[in-house]
Amino acid sequence: MTNLVLGLLAETFVHSGTGRNEGAIDLPAAREAATDYPFIPGSSLKGALRDYARQEWPDKTVGGDENPDGGGKKQQDERVTQCFGKEGAEQAGGLLVSDARLLLLPVRSLNGAYKWATCPIVLERLRRDLERMNFSTVVPGGITVDEGNYLGKDEGQLYLEERVFKYGADLPENLASAIGELVPHEETRARLSDQLVILSDKDFSWFARYALSVQARNVLDENKKSNNLWYEESLPPDTLMYALIAERTRKSGIDDLKALLEKTPWLQTGGNETVGMGWFGLSVLSGEEGGEK
Repeated sequence: MTNLVLGLLAETFVHSGTGRNEGAIDLPAAREAATDYPFIPGSSLKGALRDYARQEWPDKTVGGDENPDGGGKKQQDERVTQCFGKEGAEQAGGLLVSDARLLLLPVRSLNGAYKWATCPIVLERLRRDLERMNFSTVVPGGITVDEGNYLGKDEGQLYLEERVFKYGADLPENLASAIGELVPHEETRARLSDQLVILSDKDFSWFARYALSVQARNVLDENKKSNNLWYEESLPPDTLMYALIAERTRKSGIDDLKALLEKTPWLQTGGNETVGMGWFGLSVLSGEEGGEK
């Protein structure tokens, strides 16, 4: 069976919320219960992929003409039904779509525009996920980092937000190239080795909790006065996430979806789509049983 791994590089701010208030932030980002890492639920990602597919494979009118009074009936494209099932019917789609997991978080730095931060637990997850999907890409294991240190390009003291880290060692060999396969833009991949840093699990958790963007949004009345001020938490541009797509059945339509995503490698998901948020650039990796890519 064919498996896909999607690399999702945020091109804009992305808000995938929980819909509930937590303290000063009215609309916090969705987070994993155990780690507190931000993520995008698989149901949201699947819905975005379905909407994307229906735009490219629109419904057809059968038994009449396009005129509302022409007696025609809307019928969902067979490829959409194959991949995602049929709405309003007990017919499941042929694809399994995972949550989108955090891989690299851009963090403000005095040593440059920003650094891409990650940690051993996140890299271990990626390695396990790729192995489960029979991908040949090898993510180095056994990575350890002391608290207050970083692995990456030697810049002496590294300033991330208001915190300072000491150089520990270089990046593990081939790590930047392995992660780079999930980055859709060649120019962006080229600077990955210079901007990638690995922090300890504890240090990375601090940034995952407190370094996301918090934006104030407002609704104005007809006199341009504030009618409803609220704060929402979003993933910043250049956040790198990944998701897995697998076949539930042999006739899943995954090859059609892969061709579609490669043709137009962009996806919009999350809230605030009408104000331009939620755009990802896509990198599509495919693998077969036996580990071929």
